[in-house]
Amino acid sequence: MPSDNQRLALLPVGRTGRLDRPSLLLTGGSGVLGRALIDELSPDFDLLCLRRDTPLRDPRVRELQGDLVAPRLGLSPLAWHELALEVDVVLHCAAETDWRTPSQNITRTNLRGADTVLDLAARADAPLYLVSTAFVANTPTEEDRRHFPGAAAYLDSMARAEQMTREAGVPGAIVRPSVVMGDSGSGRIAGRQGLTRMIGSMVLGQAPVLPGAPATRIDMVPRDYVSRAIGDLVRGGVADGEYWLTAGQEAMGLREFADVCADVAVRHGLPRPQRPRFIPVDAVHRLLLPMLAGTSLPASLRRRLEYYAELLLVFQRELPFDTSLGEPDCGTRPTRTDLRAALVRNAESWAGDRAGLLSPNRSAATAPMEVAS
Repeated sequence: MPSDNQRLALLPVGRTGRLDRPSLLLTGGSGVLGRALIDELSPDFDLLCLRRDTPLRDPRVRELQGDLVAPRLGLSPLAWHELALEVDVVLHCAAETDWRTPSQNITRTNLRGADTVLDLAARADAPLYLVSTAFVANTPTEEDRRHFPGAAAYLDSMARAEQMTREAGVPGAIVRPSVVMGDSGSGRIAGRQGLTRMIGSMVLGQAPVLPGAPATRIDMVPRDYVSRAIGDLVRGGVADGEYWLTAGQEAMGLREFADVCADVAVRHGLPRPQRPRFIPVDAVHRLLLPMLAGTSLPASLRRRLEYYAELLLVFQRELPFDTSLGEPDCGTRPTRTDLRAALVRNAESWAGDRAGLLSPNRSAATAPMEVAS
């Protein structure tokens, strides 16, 4: 997608940002990672958060109403100029991550959003930190593109946004988190995401089949580890490089993931779920999807299994990743023990929010099919 913005060669004058607390523009502040970034950065920065419709209602931030895909974020020429005069740092965390969204809309949002914040950073003479995804390392196959167009569009658009950032010549860094879990201490997470749904289905025994060998890794990192690493990079003034915020060699396997969720079910008085049947990833297109299409399974169960097939197919390839966590100005590297404990707390947090659903007296036959969401 060609850029509609002409990068400025001259820097603005008359900056209005406060000298004691630099001004940081954060996009995606209401998202899974964005809330953790507000916690991490608010002590050190004057935070300005872009939002479209729903107010953040957080006294630690100032809100800027705008549209990520509109020219100048939907601001008037004067407001756009004043924003460039004020901003000292740009942290671009917003992206369209819902794979059910039409693929052309995913591409449009992620590329136009990146292009616009790059233009702002250039005008502001501010470093840009682009939050991408570690899974840009996974190139979708043609079968993936046919069966999972949303996931393919997401991966393609994030890879292209990275390329735009490299070519723009704006100082800053590209950061690549893997799957972001809830907080390592509380297990809490803002909003729903694929991992949370998967944990719920595993606790309830609603995932009878999963793609991948039992030892296949799932690279997950708690949101506080990710936000701390990004905060360290920003506070350290890191002006270039690409950073992998991943579990790396410490990532746990699919069987261990299933067993942790089963243990949580038992602790909440439910029968121990049967361990899912694991099938090779290369059999997803050849066997699993045709099987789901040709069965009389309830539509809700078919949709769930297709969703998890898509999720795991994208998130399992080319592992283990490298990791930058624990390097200078890049947070702390979690151990396998840390990650397992975080998964337990994530599963317990999910279960704690659904005490009625997990009553041991509840009949499995009457449980609704979509409760894992």
